[in-house]
Amino acid sequence: MDFAIGGAAAVCAGFFTNPLEVMKTRMQLQGELLSRGQHAVHYKNVFHAGYVIAKHDGILALQAGLVPGLWFQLVLNGYRFGLYQILDDKGYMKDKKGNLVFYKSVLIGGFAGASGAFIASPFYLIKTHLQSQASKEIAFGHQYHYKGTWSGLWSVFKEQGVKGLFRGGSSAVPRAFVGSTSQLTSFAYCKEFMRKYDILTNSPLLMTFTASMVGGVAISLMMTPFDLVSTRLYNQGVDQFGKGLLYNGYTDCVLKIWKTEGFLGFYKGLGPSYFRLGPHTVLCLVFWDEFKELYSRIKSSNKY
Repeated sequence: MDFAIGGAAAVCAGFFTNPLEVMKTRMQLQGELLSRGQHAVHYKNVFHAGYVIAKHDGILALQAGLVPGLWFQLVLNGYRFGLYQILDDKGYMKDKKGNLVFYKSVLIGGFAGASGAFIASPFYLIKTHLQSQASKEIAFGHQYHYKGTWSGLWSVFKEQGVKGLFRGGSSAVPRAFVGSTSQLTSFAYCKEFMRKYDILTNSPLLMTFTASMVGGVAISLMMTPFDLVSTRLYNQGVDQFGKGLLYNGYTDCVLKIWKTEGFLGFYKGLGPSYFRLGPHTVLCLVFWDEFKELYSRIKSSNKY
């Protein structure tokens, strides 16, 4: 049930924040391996990106990749939240006095996120491909032409086998480790701090909302560079042997971005990244806490 609750919370959040994921993906691919001033700027900011995408690709393009995106959220966060909750309930993250231990929370949150992201990697691959598809006038990055989620998965499998479905999976591990641990650790510590100093203890929903806002800021700042590298590796074209056309691997991708786009290149799409991760974190963690509370009430009522 812990896995089902985590997955349901993430799917509910993902439905509302998917348009921002589309904008973020487009902005992260804009000017790939080109210095500033050496490429067209179709997406000036998150608001302009939304307008341009709707104008050229249609309003429904803002929900591109929704199906694989929700499958990714279901598998990743069902596993991540479920495992985190189980280990938390067993006391693996606390000391003898019941206080949260920082390094244990970091390691467990990171491991849960990294392993969940790798398992869900095929859905992230297709999501990225579908969200990068754009009209010729505003396209960046390698363009795929799938009709939908399952045709995309079948196309990759037919050409590259199971290995192809997990292409880019190596970049999902550091991305998810950093993202998951920064989000869950900051969320847990913020709630613990508010309980300790009796802040919002009479309003559990508002406490969860406040803590999740802190988690949203933390994950946006920490994860954006890793997210950009992941997007680039997932989206690049491959040759007949499945080898990337732009990057030879994770380290090669990082070095090439640093060399051509500089430090700020790693923070392309930070605006939509926060606008997505902020609300997504809030919605996801609020849904998670509310679903857990609902399940707890149902279990209690069934006892009687």
